[in-house]
Amino acid sequence: MSALIELKKLPVNEAAKQVIEEIGKMGGDGGIIGLDKEGKIAMEFNTSGMYRGTVDKNGKISVYIYK
Repeated sequence: MSALIELKKLPVNEAAKQVIEEIGKMGGDGGIIGLDKEGKIAMEFNTSGMYRGTVDKNGKISVYIYK
C-alpha cells in the first residue's frame, strides 16, 4: 500500500482498495487500515464485516463493523 501511495501517487483510499482487490484475486480475504500523512483514513476489506474505529481531532469516536 505504501508503495502505491509513494510511487503511483495514489490517495490512501485508492491504494487500500487496490491491495484488497489483489488479495481477493489470490483467493485471500481480510482487511487493511491505512492513514496518510494528512490524516485521511482508509479501511478496506473483502469480508462480510471488520471491526474498526476512528477518533477525530475533536475526540468523536466512531465504531464500524459492516460496510
